[in-house]
Amino acid sequence: MKLKILAVGQKMPGWVASGYQEYAKRMPRECSLELIEIAPGKRTKQSNLPKVVEDEGKRILSTIKQSDYVVALEVKGRQWSTEGLAKKLADWQGVTPSIVFIIGGPDGLSSECLKRANEQWCLSQLTFPHPLVRVVLVEQLYRGWSLMNNHPYHRE
Repeated sequence: MKLKILAVGQKMPGWVASGYQEYAKRMPRECSLELIEIAPGKRTKQSNLPKVVEDEGKRILSTIKQSDYVVALEVKGRQWSTEGLAKKLADWQGVTPSIVFIIGGPDGLSSECLKRANEQWCLSQLTFPHPLVRVVLVEQLYRGWSLMNNHPYHRE
């Protein structure tokens, strides 16, 4: 199974890159992980934010294949437990070759991205700094995989 993370934002702080890499390197070969960074739109005081989000959405959608199963990280999405995520990973493993997780910019995802998504997932009701989301996501993917495979990383 191939997992892809499409995230709006480039040139992340060092702590984000090292946190992401710490968990990405733990993922097994049979559950490969790829991060694709999408250039954010320019935001100024005069920016038309809906247009900025729409443009980011177009760039996100241009990297998604028809056959990809898409999970949008969305504050209004469903929350999953770790066990629920592990079950989803197990279900997806035999059904679809590529799962794509999309993380919008600071103003969220475009309506077109949300329409394309097969599911919407809310990591938490808490507000996270935007760069932290990719670290939390990859850690949870690793934790879900660990639980699915009875790996000692996950302790109940």
